[in-house]
Amino acid sequence: MRRVTVLSGGMGGARFTAGLLHGIAQGLLPGVAPDAEVTVVANTADDLWVHGLKVCPDLDTLMYTLGDGIDPERGWGRREETWSVREELATYGVEPTWFGLGDRDIATHLVRTQMLEAGYRLSQVTEALCRRWQPGVRLLPMTDDRVETHVAIADTQAPSGRRVVHFQEYWVRLRAEVPAEQVLVVGLEQATPAPGVLEALTDTDLVVLPPSNPVVSVGTILGVPGLRDTLRASPAPVVGLSPIVGGTHVRGMARQMLTAVGVEVSAAGVGLHYGARASGGLLDGWLVDERDADAVARCETAGLRTLAVPLMMTDDAATAAMAAAAAGLVAER
Repeated sequence: MRRVTVLSGGMGGARFTAGLLHGIAQGLLPGVAPDAEVTVVANTADDLWVHGLKVCPDLDTLMYTLGDGIDPERGWGRREETWSVREELATYGVEPTWFGLGDRDIATHLVRTQMLEAGYRLSQVTEALCRRWQPGVRLLPMTDDRVETHVAIADTQAPSGRRVVHFQEYWVRLRAEVPAEQVLVVGLEQATPAPGVLEALTDTDLVVLPPSNPVVSVGTILGVPGLRDTLRASPAPVVGLSPIVGGTHVRGMARQMLTAVGVEVSAAGVGLHYGARASGGLLDGWLVDERDADAVARCETAGLRTLAVPLMMTDDAATAAMAAAAAGLVAER
């Protein structure tokens, strides 16, 4: 295998991709060449406009993580960040005060916004930004079109009994502590895949669905019209890794989002949500954590080749071992 494609959200997908690159470079992935090329198709449905700037959280987290600029403690934003602009905006009472942009991070958003306003597409802007960061992968947004995820939550003060907030407000301001009643992805049905995305699914030797959120990260990528069908028809094997470990998510809000769309919150539930390609789904292989080994028989019964291995991304070596198990599971399908 000389080409690998990853469908990724932000923090989890970025950490997995870093471990994947480490494993490839060390020759640890069965059947994958040490000089294999990696393409990452990133979720852009988390994007938003803040203070007149276009912010792409997942693209930036991938770019900063793989380009060695991420804050390692937060898992997002720039290392050695300062917050002078945020503090000044707060003194003016400018909203949103719950979503702060760091001073270094603002430079990225300024460049992106200026290029978009000059007529460049998001995929072109991302390519230009990556020339500065050298992430070691080809980074593609899932679409050049504007797509935004919103979450409906209960609100007794609203006439309808609920209100709709942007995904980032649900995650950052509300900390996903309010039950999500519905996930609404605005603009998704009208979106088209960004240049190179469909080719990345067909002209590849392996496709990986990392342990990113299956609803608002991988799920929105797969929701771009034409993308799911292209992946299902791809000659490359498709393998996924469960974001649910020991019955819940490790970090993030997979539990809340899965509940909102009616999917069982379990390693087996997510695997069956993606489905086995042999029965009309997407996956040829599925990895679950050792703590969820009881999911193996259930998934296998549904025609999905499944293996239980350690799935905690404690460091690059552990994550590379996860990637190696994923590649090995489908190497001889």
